[in-house]
Amino acid sequence: MPLNGEGKLWGTLGDSLTSVGMYQPLVQRALGFREVLNYGRSGCSMTAGGDRDLGATVHIGKTIDPGLDYVTIFAGTNDFRLDKPLGTPDSYEINNFYGAYRSLVEHILTNNTACRLNLWTPLQRDKDGFDTISVNAAGCRLLDYVEAIRDIGLQYALPVLDLYRESGFTKLTLPLLTDDGLHPNEAGYARIAQLACSFLSRI
Repeated sequence: MPLNGEGKLWGTLGDSLTSVGMYQPLVQRALGFREVLNYGRSGCSMTAGGDRDLGATVHIGKTIDPGLDYVTIFAGTNDFRLDKPLGTPDSYEINNFYGAYRSLVEHILTNNTACRLNLWTPLQRDKDGFDTISVNAAGCRLLDYVEAIRDIGLQYALPVLDLYRESGFTKLTLPLLTDDGLHPNEAGYARIAQLACSFLSRI
């Protein structure tokens, strides 16, 4: 696999799956990134509002280093769990998922036009009564947030790593790949890193 990250800076945005810093070192070693800046915030959503607003990815993402060569956004599972409204594909309102995500994407691309911004969907999950068939208080399934991310990728011509569909994390494998039905274990992070390496090496 080519070391296309050699000497470059990679910033990772997201929730606890990112903040714990487990997939980044594996990818860094494989692709040769000079440094990885971890901007993950545990328990926080992409969408603004609520008691976790300060850690919302839409806010944190607007403070990242403007010199990053690669930026990954890996968010959405907490928006589902915290009942964040989905919004509409033309929204810029940061109190809904579409609007927050689009606002962040445009901020990053405006301030760092050369970076390779890429979007990762949430994994399938089964924790706290929220799984792939659950409907949250906003009337949404997890898949609705996944599809919104894929749609945003199309809107802005950005590569999307669809971990929901391609990671192999399902109800059958969650006991093997996670500690609790949501947070990956060592094997789960190794799986994510393997997919991420292949994905990032193409962009």
